[in-house]
Amino acid sequence: MEALARDALLVGAGALAGVVGAAGGITTLVSYPALLAVGLAPLSANVTNAVSLSGSLIGSTLGSRPELRGQGPRARRWVPLTVAGCAAGVALLLTTPAALFARVVPYLLLAAALALAAKPLLVRRRPAAHPAALGVALFLVGVYVGYFGAGSGVMVLALALVVLDETLARANALKNLVLGAADLVAAVAFLLFGPVRFGPALALGLGLLAGSALGPALTRRTPEAPLRWVVAAMGAGLALWLIARPA
Repeated sequence: MEALARDALLVGAGALAGVVGAAGGITTLVSYPALLAVGLAPLSANVTNAVSLSGSLIGSTLGSRPELRGQGPRARRWVPLTVAGCAAGVALLLTTPAALFARVVPYLLLAAALALAAKPLLVRRRPAAHPAALGVALFLVGVYVGYFGAGSGVMVLALALVVLDETLARANALKNLVLGAADLVAAVAFLLFGPVRFGPALALGLGLLAGSALGPALTRRTPEAPLRWVVAAMGAGLALWLIARPA
């Protein structure tokens, strides 16, 4: 594929992925297959996608400013734990075989999707979140972000909605900030040590920057229950695809 056509396709795919992800969906459902479609090998597509996702941090943070007001103390607790886990996940990806982790991940994602769908029931019966348990959960999600990341937004969103007494829009804004910070750490590590394709990363990242600025406005204007069910269905679908695909 010629570079101009490739980059145009990736900018468009990035914009769509940015809207989907910043609105509460799964960015990688769009961005990762787009990189495969333009000819990148799976590992290169994975790390190039991780670098591109750093564009979502700027766009989604700017778009989520109303929902992020008052969440500074919470972000200061959640971001370092997730970033630390992300650094560990990047190290795992670059130094270990993927087989065992790949077998476990779909079931974690499926559990997060089910938790998102069952949010009203879980919230009614919600015990006080133990800080240590929450810290472990955030660290493990960070590990997954650094290792592969597809569907990690569903995991963080489910965690935020179940643990916190917040609307979907505010929980989604926190999710965007937390994952954006983790994606930035992964991007730096992969730029230094991974097989990143810089042209595709830039084109996809520009699209993600634009699209992710629009996603929070969509969440703000969409009724919570339908959007929550759509995101849960996307997460469950990705989990089932990961389970069914050949090893």
